[in-house]
Amino acid sequence: MISRLALTPGEPAGIGPDLCIMLAQRPYPETEIVVVADPFLLQQRAERLGLALELLPFDNKQPATPLPPGQLRFLPVALENEVTCGQLNPANADYVLETLKIATEGCIKGDFDGMVTGPVHKGVINDAGLSFTGHTEYLSALCDNAYPVMMLATPDLRVALVTTHLPLAEVSQAITKQRLRQVASTLHQDLQQQFGIQQPRIMVCGLNPHAGEQGYLGREEIDIIQPVLAELNSTGMQLIGPLPADTLFTPIHLQQADAVLAMYHDQGLPVLKHLGFGNAVNITLGLPIVRTSVDHGTALPLAGTNQIDLGSLKYAVKVAETMARSRHRASPD
Repeated sequence: MISRLALTPGEPAGIGPDLCIMLAQRPYPETEIVVVADPFLLQQRAERLGLALELLPFDNKQPATPLPPGQLRFLPVALENEVTCGQLNPANADYVLETLKIATEGCIKGDFDGMVTGPVHKGVINDAGLSFTGHTEYLSALCDNAYPVMMLATPDLRVALVTTHLPLAEVSQAITKQRLRQVASTLHQDLQQQFGIQQPRIMVCGLNPHAGEQGYLGREEIDIIQPVLAELNSTGMQLIGPLPADTLFTPIHLQQADAVLAMYHDQGLPVLKHLGFGNAVNITLGLPIVRTSVDHGTALPLAGTNQIDLGSLKYAVKVAETMARSRHRASPD
């Protein structure tokens, strides 16, 4: 199976366009990569980087065909204003969202087997008067408000989150039985369908220190987490916990886990990013499409300098390929 992936560069003044051009210098014999972007931006940035780039228009009526290094397919989206490396411009915020919309709709229609997203700058999008809290929420809205689950992964660790970008003071109230049940079920199902793991073993963090110390340090484990895990395990899942987060992230536990389910953002992601920053990927589970992303930001000062690392984007493409093929094998068609 030859996969076809849409690639959105993200913020045009950042390193996203550079990453796309650098990626095009590598062979991908089993995947056709289509960049959804302004072709003039890509050509200008390639010239600045001193890298060869031949742009070929995308035709969804043609079968997916991998390209040799130095060539790149593109689906054009016009910029509103000229781009200067490292300088944000709210006038180009609509362009960023349009690339995401086109790539997502292409996945829904079946033109693409999945999409990989470069880094966006939330602040400049909101400065333009557009409501945008992040890729995950935006893609969910485009996918009929599917329930998304955020998971980051390195080659040695996967961490999914029950809550994502919330103030810490709001986390406890957000961890409800319904939410935990939905997140855990989605994680279990997508590990099966998109990663080919028949019986996923999921280690689940407690919310409180020492997983609540039998209620002396908080009752969320007793009142919410334990009952939901017992309910889901009775259906055949393997959810182990709740475990104290300070000991869960140790080799003796992780070597038995296909994934870790953390209760909040900074409970699980610091460990993962320490382990694999620059070679990690952000994955959105729970969508009807495959979506992966780099694990870093726009790095505005490095745009156009040729001093960036391709590691996270390479891994994001690799994981998207794996997910697309697993989903294809799991499809009843």
